[in-house]
Amino acid sequence: MNAHVPPRLSGPELSGPEIERLLFHWPRVVEVAPLGWSRDFALSIAGQSRRRGWKPTVKQGAMMRRMVSDLFAYRDDDDLIEEEDRAAFG
Repeated sequence: MNAHVPPRLSGPELSGPEIERLLFHWPRVVEVAPLGWSRDFALSIAGQSRRRGWKPTVKQGAMMRRMVSDLFAYRDDDDLIEEEDRAAFG
């Protein structure tokens, strides 16, 4: 029996506001995505999202959710401190 089961990449279609939220964070996703498939996917979504009327597929949306979620899940405390310093000192 396989102990590792990959996460399911499906779910409901993204709403307009959720797409906007994900795309707001997308430049950072592109910046931190490791080279390889993740970076290629992030760059592809960045390009596709510029098309008028574009909406991600269900699978693309699920991966976008996961990648944006990872931005916050693995955030380094030093990043937070630097952001707080910048906000406090301009």
